[in-house]
Amino acid sequence: MKACIVSDSHDRATDLEAAVVAAKAEGAGVVIHCGDVIGGNTLRPLVRHGLPVHVVHGNNLGDPGAFARIGAATGGLIHYHGADAELTLAGRRVVVTHYPHYGRGLACTGDWDVVCCGHSHEAGVDRQPNLKGGHTWLVNPGTVAGLGAPATWILADFDTLTFEIRDTPPTNPSGE
Repeated sequence: MKACIVSDSHDRATDLEAAVVAAKAEGAGVVIHCGDVIGGNTLRPLVRHGLPVHVVHGNNLGDPGAFARIGAATGGLIHYHGADAELTLAGRRVVVTHYPHYGRGLACTGDWDVVCCGHSHEAGVDRQPNLKGGHTWLVNPGTVAGLGAPATWILADFDTLTFEIRDTPPTNPSGE
């Protein structure tokens, strides 16, 4: 199962949608948003692509009531989880949080196969040693909107546990 992992869209719906479109073209079947969406309307354009979207909030909380209402209006296609989310994707235990320091702590427990986080606007994929003698993937897609850093997202394959950092496609290449 492939997934589009994004974070820190900060009301840039066009950039967020561009990443989702690119990921779907490569076979993604789900979207994970690691927080800092800000406004609920940022998520609305994603509905037309028909992929389930799992969203947590970040330090820029935005309007959690709007996220919940949008989720209900989409029949659950958009899932607003609150501060963090626990998912099972392709049999993998996945947790989503906004903050990298929480993410690293969760990865260290060994209770998860993959921990997704955001906040730093710095994309990275790390193999974090854990207390159970193995490792956990710690995945941060950076900022899909390119705020203070390159615009990036991650194409994840939960079957093979591979993660590719991708550049957010330009939303207006002509500059108009």
